[in-house]
Amino acid sequence: MGAGRGFPKGRHAIERWLEAERGQLPLWLPVAFGAGITAWFVLDDARQWIGFLVAALGVAAVGVVVPGRSGRALLVLGLLLAAGCGAIWWRAESGSAPVLARPAIMTFEAEVLRVDSLSARGLVRLVLAPVARTDLPPRVRVNVDMGAAPADIGVGARVALRARLLPPPGPSVPGAYDFRRVAWFDGIGATGKALDPVTLRRPPPNAGQDLRAALSAHIEAKLPGSAGGIASALATGDEGAIAEEDSEAMRRAGLAHLLSVSGLHVTAVTGAAMLVVLRLLALSSWLALRVRLPLVAAGAGALAAIGYTWLTGGQVPTIRSCAAALLVLVALSLGREALTLRLVAAGAMVVLLLWPESLAGPSFQLSFTAVAAIVALHESPRMHRWFEAREEGLARRIAREAGSLLLTGILVELALMPIGLFHFHKGGVYGAVANIAAIPLTTFVVMPLEALALVADLVGAGAPFWWLTGKAMALLLWIAHAAASAPGSVAALPVMPAGAFALMVLGGLWLGLWRTRIRMAGLVPLAAGAVWALVTPGPDLLVTGDGRHVALRMADGSFALLRDRAGDFTRQVLGENGGVEPDALAALDDRPDARCSADLCLAEIDWHGRRWRVAATRSAYPVVWQDLVAVCAASDVVVSDRRLPRGCRPRWLRLDRTALAQTGGVAITFARGTVRTVRGAGRHPWLDPPTVQPPSTAAKGDRR
Repeated sequence: MGAGRGFPKGRHAIERWLEAERGQLPLWLPVAFGAGITAWFVLDDARQWIGFLVAALGVAAVGVVVPGRSGRALLVLGLLLAAGCGAIWWRAESGSAPVLARPAIMTFEAEVLRVDSLSARGLVRLVLAPVARTDLPPRVRVNVDMGAAPADIGVGARVALRARLLPPPGPSVPGAYDFRRVAWFDGIGATGKALDPVTLRRPPPNAGQDLRAALSAHIEAKLPGSAGGIASALATGDEGAIAEEDSEAMRRAGLAHLLSVSGLHVTAVTGAAMLVVLRLLALSSWLALRVRLPLVAAGAGALAAIGYTWLTGGQVPTIRSCAAALLVLVALSLGREALTLRLVAAGAMVVLLLWPESLAGPSFQLSFTAVAAIVALHESPRMHRWFEAREEGLARRIAREAGSLLLTGILVELALMPIGLFHFHKGGVYGAVANIAAIPLTTFVVMPLEALALVADLVGAGAPFWWLTGKAMALLLWIAHAAASAPGSVAALPVMPAGAFALMVLGGLWLGLWRTRIRMAGLVPLAAGAVWALVTPGPDLLVTGDGRHVALRMADGSFALLRDRAGDFTRQVLGENGGVEPDALAALDDRPDARCSADLCLAEIDWHGRRWRVAATRSAYPVVWQDLVAVCAASDVVVSDRRLPRGCRPRWLRLDRTALAQTGGVAITFARGTVRTVRGAGRHPWLDPPTVQPPSTAAKGDRR
């Protein structure tokens, strides 16, 4: 009987809580929809997806019979969970396109769908649609040396080329970037590099009228080097001219968001357009008395936002920011508060409905988390009282605004750090301080000066403004390099468990979206996720899927590479996933606790009271059979990029070409005896896609 009386009492308490939070409930709509999307990515196959849909609809059915606000909440929750899972499932299947079955050298003609200049790397990246080729995917991506690309190439052109193509690669080790998944949703079935100069069969229909490419080239001609690359990124979204060392400094300093056209840039362009139009129209007293000038200015701002989005290539982050800006303008036109958490939630819901796969990428997570954190902070009554405008002296006003910027920067850095550590395995420590200077510099100095320079160029008077823009860019790069090179500027962490990341996301949402005291309960999953991530040991052995590259954690905690001549990308992937900087990866040959020849390396490491012996081949030359069998018998783990003989039986694990073909890249933690592989039990469409077979002659050409 006591339990029976307790249930209604508990339900009434929940009803009172939901009533107190009724204004916050709409903020959870995109969260519930996103949870359904997340479930589809996490679950393995169609049976589990169907089971989730049934369970979600069961929650909705329970909501139908439960009275009150709690019942309605359960109904909406269940429907949104099911809708999110169904939306991403439909998106993944509807966009399916065949993938190239194996690497091949192919000669073909294609229509140009997209052109991206990567001048800092000396490349042009083309997205192509092969013409009348059933042995190729409908869309491929090819890198072309800049000197081998026609000068007037553009969207709509037809080209002929010979290229080495391969299927979109998956992660090289567990936790690394999965280009294969991204390519699936983009419809790209092969990627590669042109081997010869590209021949232009037909010029683009609007030859010489590619405004984006022409504007980027003009800016880069006025400002050489990374300064021009950053200026081009701000104006057109083209980041290809930024030197890698400067781009890395921006990332380490927490300023990489300035390079990707997103909310900051769209807001600046929209606000500038509104301000100019409003001031010009206000010069006419007749218009000021008869026309709602703010409404006209909002329309001009909307046109500017749409035009800027088109000019910068119409990428998803820019479209997302444009949609948010348009929602803000609509709110202003209706006399509502310009920026609220409800508006952020509405923008997130629109993006997830159109591009549900974007939830899994860092761009969506970083941008919406940053905006939500800023709005939540400044919607707080206490923060509003502290930082609201008031009558005060200049010094106090500057101190108050600087304090607001600093507090906002710290909060944003804390909110973004779990996302950065989960996706990139490192996060900038001084980003809050760097952004205090960099964001106002970019918004109020760099972008206005660049706009003035471009306008003045119409009459040939832009040189002084370009000089000032260059000086401002130099200051921005100095801030980036100073923050990036400061001691302890980057916090590195090995691969974070997905469960730990999920707990931190849940805790952050709970803290940020509720308003009553129950919000403090979010500290529990937030702290639990952080502790879980920090105490999870990093991998001790990383093996790429082809078996060629091995990174081994030595007894002193450092990592050593089997092949010291590994490329920059491979070093970066192995370093990030091992929780160390790529420059800290030493050569296994130079280690006193390893013995290496031209063909084989042996290393012995003491971990937790046990000695582990790892052997790895490092050349294509055969090792004497008896010697190799003896090495295998004396080793715990043997790694090779070729097929090892049956007589090779290590004490624990053999990772040769045959085994790695089944597992993909491997990460091993000796202390726990855990082995994580790239290829799990999942049946997502990009893991087992439909394929097209290149002709056998192309495969032979690939081996020449």
